[in-house]
Amino acid sequence: MSDQQLPSEKSMAKMNKYVEKYLEKTGTSRHPNEEVTESVIKGLAHHVDELGRPLCPCNFYPDKKEELERSREWVCACDEMKIYKYCHCLLFVRDDGLPITEYLPEGHEGKQIYGVVEDPTPENGRELRHKSDEYEASH
Repeated sequence: MSDQQLPSEKSMAKMNKYVEKYLEKTGTSRHPNEEVTESVIKGLAHHVDELGRPLCPCNFYPDKKEELERSREWVCACDEMKIYKYCHCLLFVRDDGLPITEYLPEGHEGKQIYGVVEDPTPENGRELRHKSDEYEASH
């Protein structure tokens, strides 16, 4: 992101506040490397400025506006986070920096890359866990 594309202070503050609340809600942690967290938050804030919504900055979209019109799947917190408690951006992770993969379906790239990473706070998060079958069928 060039200097011309730096997100507004307002969007940065909004996304930092959102991240703090969502960390608490899900029982997850910031990545131990603060540069990872800062980079993702900047990307989210940039999308808030550009699109009005915090579209996941870690994916490629041929057309970002079309992606938002099509679904909310990749709006932070994305469907994978709300269903499986898996954050491929590494924004919401365990204390050791690993993403939680315990709930992912077999064959998911997160499980293939990291193996089974257990959730230290299974009582928190996964507000859309009831949609896992539906999500898996569509992917």
